Amino acid sequence: MDSFSTGSSGTGSPQISTDEFMDQMKAQLAQAYAQEFLETVRGKCFEKCISKPGSSLSGSESSCISRCVDRYIEATGIVGRALFTSR
Repeated sequence: MDSFSTGSSGTGSPQISTDEFMDQMKAQLAQAYAQEFLETVRGKCFEKCISKPGSSLSGSESSCISRCVDRYIEATGIVGRALFTSR
């Protein structure tokens, strides 16, 4: 039985309320979204900014990565606000 099961299986595990279940689901979805976001940003920004991978970043590569990540975060915020204000 997984951590979201609400029924008793005779193992003595306590039942969780619907609110607790929803909180667990929201936390897992948020974690999955954050992981996907980081993987996307890492891939896109690496592809855009790193021309010759090496043991360290040049100043221009570091600056490019920083700007790229900032743009992704800003864009995600704009999209999120637009989605939530349109409801």
